[in-house]
Amino acid sequence: MRHILVFLLVIVFVCISESAFSQTKPIDAKINKTYKVELNDGMVFIGKIIGKESDTIVMRTPIIQRIELTMNSIKSITELDETLIKDGDYWFTNPHATRYLFGPSAFNLKKGEGYYQNTMLVLNSFNVGVTDNISVGGGFELISTFGSIATNNFEPILFITPKVSFEVTEDFHAGAGLYYVNTPNIDIGTRSGRGLAIAYGIGTYGSKDHNITGGLGWGYVQGQFEQKPIITVSGMTRITQKTALITENWFISNDNYYSVFSYGVRFFGDNLAVDLAFVNNSDIAEEFIIGFPWVSFVVRF
Repeated sequence: MRHILVFLLVIVFVCISESAFSQTKPIDAKINKTYKVELNDGMVFIGKIIGKESDTIVMRTPIIQRIELTMNSIKSITELDETLIKDGDYWFTNPHATRYLFGPSAFNLKKGEGYYQNTMLVLNSFNVGVTDNISVGGGFELISTFGSIATNNFEPILFITPKVSFEVTEDFHAGAGLYYVNTPNIDIGTRSGRGLAIAYGIGTYGSKDHNITGGLGWGYVQGQFEQKPIITVSGMTRITQKTALITENWFISNDNYYSVFSYGVRFFGDNLAVDLAFVNNSDIAEEFIIGFPWVSFVVRF
């Protein structure tokens, strides 16, 4: 018991020391640059640094002409891109620009960035930026996971989603990637198999807030590629600080092409995105005239 108490005291001492250090260490803030300053009590100020002393910074915000903040009251300070400030509000960077409802854009995660996504409560996936141009993702489906556990035959549906992309010009990005899904004990058309894949190429025109993406993908089933590609056309436009309109549309070959289209709204914050959308085509519309509901959420880390 004594050892446990000593260990806890050491942890408390380290935390207090770290807190004291973080409050007294100098802050590298530049005059006439725009910053987001979060205080220890949770208050947040966005504005320009107009003065700085050894233990104080002076800010000007769109509402307050002058405010003095002591260094030990500041929890964090972050320099902002001034082009993202509109009508006095900071439009944080789109937290989920690398993907539409399901398919990807040609934007990539930065090295070390990542996110967790849950779709319709059953699909769970993670994606991480390995470099600024390469990301790797994967996940699992809950129904097959728990179902296979119940039958003592653990064969969940798993998938991996590597992607490479790069900036061609300021307004155009290109990329390529792979979807692979294992399909245990599932018949795929007239051929039974344990996996399928789509190799794809994509191009995205526009910014992270307003863009359109076109793509071609070739299905790979039981050792051979399909002859005709899958065609995708997707788009997103940000209409407010925390809201965007989104659409994703698939044209799939099965002798003749048939379409699946979607439309919806994305709500987001600094590190969170929630999609509320509908998926539709002529067959779905016979049962659900506005389409089948699609819900997903993303948390960045």
